[in-house]
Amino acid sequence: MRKIPKTMSTQHPDNARVPEWAKSEVIEGDDEVIEAYYSYMNLGIHEVMWDAEGKDVDTHVVRKLLSSYAEYFKENIIGQDVFLTYRLPNPRIEGAERKVFAETMESIPVAYDLAEKFYGKKVIPVFEVILPFTTDYQELVSVAKYYEKAVAGEEDIELFEGIHVRDLVGEIYPKRVEVIPLIEDKDSLLRIREIVGGYYKVIKPSYMRVFIARSDPAMNYGMLTAVLLAKFALSTLYKMKNELGIEIFPIIGVGSLPFRGHLNPKNYENALKEYKGVYTFTIQSAFKYDYDEKEVKEAVQKINENKVEEPRVFGEHEEGLLKKIVENYVSSYQPIIEALAPAINFIALNLPRRRARKLHISLFGYARSTGKVTLPRAISFVGAMYTLGIPPEIIGLSSLSNLSEEEWDFLKENYIMFNHDLNESGKYVNLDALEYLKEIWNIDDEVINKIKEDIKFAESIGIKIGGNDYESKKHVLLSSLALLACKEKKYDEMKEYIKEMALIRKSLG
Repeated sequence: MRKIPKTMSTQHPDNARVPEWAKSEVIEGDDEVIEAYYSYMNLGIHEVMWDAEGKDVDTHVVRKLLSSYAEYFKENIIGQDVFLTYRLPNPRIEGAERKVFAETMESIPVAYDLAEKFYGKKVIPVFEVILPFTTDYQELVSVAKYYEKAVAGEEDIELFEGIHVRDLVGEIYPKRVEVIPLIEDKDSLLRIREIVGGYYKVIKPSYMRVFIARSDPAMNYGMLTAVLLAKFALSTLYKMKNELGIEIFPIIGVGSLPFRGHLNPKNYENALKEYKGVYTFTIQSAFKYDYDEKEVKEAVQKINENKVEEPRVFGEHEEGLLKKIVENYVSSYQPIIEALAPAINFIALNLPRRRARKLHISLFGYARSTGKVTLPRAISFVGAMYTLGIPPEIIGLSSLSNLSEEEWDFLKENYIMFNHDLNESGKYVNLDALEYLKEIWNIDDEVINKIKEDIKFAESIGIKIGGNDYESKKHVLLSSLALLACKEKKYDEMKEYIKEMALIRKSLG
């Protein structure tokens, strides 16, 4: 069995600070190649996700790594000691990116040829790809078969009179790739058995890695929902591993702030406790660049050494409780976010840019029938909410007053760091901001009162609202200053306050 990495460096643009080696505030192009090497060499991260989604992807990354850092990669073989995994655009939903999908797949055999020449032996540097927005096993099968038939299989095409493609370009390796589903919406996470089982039935892989999203579900359905959906997915995958008789290695996409998973160098032990059953954790940009490098390296090493524990496995009754809590929470969370969309979108446009990305907006709640509100991606969403003085972790909490004792006990047992996460975000609540929301964006009194109810409920369960320390008090004041500057149309000043707040919380969003 091959070595499965425990840590995966990603290109999420959630860092407030700019790394020292970056040529500009916006990390792009060859800087991302430097970043990949830095993640392996300096930080000790085992795997780098190379993202082809929503940007101009550099498909020559293997060539650049091997030629620029030959000494390191002679000792650390790509595909055996350290890993590079492509994240593809999903051709089903990202129409303009379909050819980027094809181009990225075509680059896998090129990487193989380069590595074979570099190492003087057969080495497969890229053999897994991540498919975002997976909602159906057929999408995964299509990607696996596309590679097998349209990329590797093209060597058998006869060009004319007995001359085949392989005679012209050589044999094509690898012959197949493993597809990692990245499952991001509520319905698909609840149908994870069908998605993973369907793929297994057709492809019969020797092992599977399954990527559970944590940020997008939080944005679409609230933090509490995202945590419970992740627990549901981990429970189901654990059961399936035993049923199918294959190893399943879950990956979770977690950011630094509580809303996006609360994995950072100061809180990693709690995150490991929370997400038992997860094999690989994403190490996003805020984790890498907003903390002292020594602290980052130590935390990465501890995660790499983490002994994966079994997740909590749910029976049918418990699954029913989980779904009930989720539905109750979502119905309270979504209307507030919908109402705040104009404010969120405006602030999001004024957050500092950290990566060269094509502008991507999400259809909130995955186009649910009641709302067609568009929102920015999760990082900008969270950054905007913190700037507005309303950490999104708080939204929807008052719905929990409807829970039965059994449901409440289930929630507390299964979201272990519930109070801890809420206390961390509660420090940044700015009660004065609610008046600005009314003045600047004409947010309805009904919505403002709902937010107040959520804050009141948080206090009733022992959550401290507004911090006592210098940093969180400063963040609250900066939130008021940013909104005042916004009201007075002093946008340059507003941007400075937004940046300063991000530095305080050690993450853009």
